[in-house]
This record gives sequence, C-alpha cells and structure tokens, in this order.
Amino acid sequence: MRKVRDYDAELKALERLAKAIKARRIEQLSQLVTATGADALDMETLAGAMLDAVTSQKAEVKEAWRVKGSAFFQRRGRKGGRTAVGNGDSGNAQPGDDPASGSGTASD
Repeated sequence: MRKVRDYDAELKALERLAKAIKARRIEQLSQLVTATGADALDMETLAGAMLDAVTSQKAEVKEAWRVKGSAFFQRRGRKGGRTAVGNGDSGNAQPGDDPASGSGTASD
C-alpha cells in the first residue's frame, strides 16, 4: 500500500522555509545598504533613490547601474570585504543622472 502524505506537515515546512528565505533576503539587503555606504543617507533620500531606480524605464540607465554594481562586487571580493565608502566613485551616479556622465569611468 501507498504511504499517505501529510499535506499539513509539508505545508508548514514550506511556510517555515519561505519565512527563512524572506528573513535572509532582508538581512542581505541591509548588509548591501551598509556595504555601499547608503546607510549614511537619510531614509527619505534612500527611499527616493530606490523608487527612482525601480520606476526607471530607461534600459541604458539600468545597464549603467548594473555594470557599476557588478564592478562594486568584484572590487569588494578582491579586497577582502572592504566597503566602497572611501571610493570616490560611490556617489557619482544618482538615479536621475545621465548614465553617460556618471558611468564613463573605465571599470572594464
């Protein structure tokens, strides 16, 4: 005979897993804010910048941000976890800025 599945136990296990994943994501996002130096911004400025990034429709702007973010993580990995706060490049590209002017630095 076939074993009867305990759907309630499986559902509870999935709910616990989902909560753990959400908690880990929240912690990673807070670590990202700290690592980039964005924790120095007031909450309204940070929220405005993130809202601008989310609502941006310009593919070239998003690509410039992606390249800059990728370079940040690559630098960070090579330097053993140092933050980019002291990096003069950390504040150049604001969400509303022209990507050609703020992202023209050679990070390739």
